[in-house]
Amino acid sequence: MQQLNHFPEVTLLITTYNRSKSLYRLLKTFRELSVSFGDVVVSDDGSKAEHLDGIKALQKEFTFLLITAEKNQGLGANINKGQEAVTRPYTLYVQEDFEPQPGFLEHFTDALNYMNGDKSLDIIRFYAYFKYPYTKPYGKGFSEMLFSISPFANNHIKFYVYSDHPHLRRSDFLKKFGRYTPNVGVDESESGMALSFIKNGGKGLFFDKFNTVFEQVNTSDEPSTANRLSWRESQNPVFLAVRVIYLQGKLLKWTYKLWKTKKIENL
Repeated sequence: MQQLNHFPEVTLLITTYNRSKSLYRLLKTFRELSVSFGDVVVSDDGSKAEHLDGIKALQKEFTFLLITAEKNQGLGANINKGQEAVTRPYTLYVQEDFEPQPGFLEHFTDALNYMNGDKSLDIIRFYAYFKYPYTKPYGKGFSEMLFSISPFANNHIKFYVYSDHPHLRRSDFLKKFGRYTPNVGVDESESGMALSFIKNGGKGLFFDKFNTVFEQVNTSDEPSTANRLSWRESQNPVFLAVRVIYLQGKLLKWTYKLWKTKKIENL
C-alpha cells in the first residue's frame, strides 16, 4: 500500500561512514513520519566490516540501493558516486547523522512545490549552524540567498550558498556545478562546491527556521567523524580573537579566489 506522504519524483540520497546505527535511526524516523520517496540510495564510504554488515542487514527492513567503496575517499567522492546512482528528477541529500523533525513534511512539500514552479532554483537548504546572512523573503518561511562579492558584505558565511547539510536539489546538480573533489577533507570538499555554485550562477533558498526540519544527532557510540581544529571551537578570549582574524583572512582568500576565476573566464 502506497504511503500518503509519498514523493515519487524524489530520491533520498544518504551518505554514511561507520555509523550504521545512525543510518537506522534516520530511516526509522522517516518511516515513523509516514514519508517515503521514489528511491532511496545509501552511499557508503568504505565503512568497517561491522558497520557495512549492519547496513546490509538494514536492507531486509528498509528498501534501498547500497553503493559501496573499497576504501575511504572522503565525503566528496561518497556524494559523487551516490548522486550518479540517482534516477529521479530531484534529490533530497541527507547525511546519516540527521533526523527529520515533525515539521519536515509541511516544509519539504512547500520546497518541492517551489522547485517545480521555479525552474531557476538549484537548491533549497533545510539546515545550517548559522542563518545565511544575506537574504530576501521568498515565501512560506523560505528566503532567497543573495551572494555579493563586495567586501562590504563581510560575513564569511556568505560563501556557503551551498552546504553539505540537508537540502533538496535537482538531480542534474553535478552536470551544472561539477563533481566534488575526492580525497580531501570535508571542509575543502564543501568549500570547493560552494565556490563552483557561486561561479556557475547557482540560485537557492534557505529555510529560516531550519531547526524545525532536521536535527543533527551525534551519540557517544557513534560520534561525529568530521575532524575539526579544537581552537576553532574554543571560547577562550585569545582563541576567539584569533578566530575573528582567521575568518576574515578566509573571507579575503575566497573573495580573491572567486574574483581571479571570474577574471580569467572573462578574458
